[in-house]
Amino acid sequence: MAKLRRGTQTALSEAASLRLRAAWLYYNHGLTQKDVAEQLGVSRTTIIRLLDEALKRGEVRIWIEEGEARSMKLAVELERALRLDEAIVVPEARGAEQTAKSVGLALGKFLSEAISDDMTIGVGWGRTLTASLASFRPPRHGGVKVLSLLGGAIDTHFTNPVEYTWRLASQLDAECYLFPAPLIVDSLDTKQTLMRKCGLDRLNQIARNLDLAVVSVGDIGPKGSSLARQLILEAELTELVALGCIGDLMCNFLDANGAAVRHPLNERVMSIDLDTLAKAGHIVIACGGAHRAGAIGAAIKRIGCNTLVTDEGAARAILAMEQARRASA
Repeated sequence: MAKLRRGTQTALSEAASLRLRAAWLYYNHGLTQKDVAEQLGVSRTTIIRLLDEALKRGEVRIWIEEGEARSMKLAVELERALRLDEAIVVPEARGAEQTAKSVGLALGKFLSEAISDDMTIGVGWGRTLTASLASFRPPRHGGVKVLSLLGGAIDTHFTNPVEYTWRLASQLDAECYLFPAPLIVDSLDTKQTLMRKCGLDRLNQIARNLDLAVVSVGDIGPKGSSLARQLILEAELTELVALGCIGDLMCNFLDANGAAVRHPLNERVMSIDLDTLAKAGHIVIACGGAHRAGAIGAAIKRIGCNTLVTDEGAARAILAMEQARRASA
């Protein structure tokens, strides 16, 4: 999967997060300007300008030594441990709602820079993705398509997947492709009929050429806060946990190794196939909370990840899991 280049040179020179990342890699990790440019997906000339601007603004002296050093260190460690193009780590917040808001705001800023002309973008659902709209300020683009990767929830008090797709597309003035089906249907036969006879196969065709996919991850367990938990029966949840389910990706229920658990629910979910999603040009996973580290890891094993947007709690937990895995190998 290709590294995503973000925005124009003007936008990059004004992006504090990219300046700080360049300064951290150059000054604290001793990378050459060429190495920093390759890792961040920009030109060496841009890196020179970013480093110069960081010095002039005092960001190297203040930000790296004080408030942002912890998050930046975790981001660099995640990139190395998981072989990511980029990790964006925000400070840890209290509670699921505040965590979703913090991670979502970082995601919105990333997407504002990352989206470019003629992109085909597939999006999932969740509190984090919805929160990204508050900081999503994209410049004007042409030829963009936005596709919902999964069906909708019927109950209106849920965060609805199709609503996020529509709002994102509206801000981009993009073509919008919704997934006009319930998120979970009653049987595999119903799913196959809807896909075959209701024009939903066209969504699969578009999804085969995604430039960018943006998804979040839900956790399944005693303290789980996944929205998918609210769509299934308590007995089904118990069965999923017994089968080793650790989380869900667009209501596709996964075990710790990223494999689909053997449960009928996985046959009834109306979503783009995960094998198709894994072929997207650039995959962004946005999710925070230490309790979701296992689910995030499972999603990365299943579809891969280029850019991970998360918080310090999840970052530390993911790194601890990776360290334990390597120690037992």
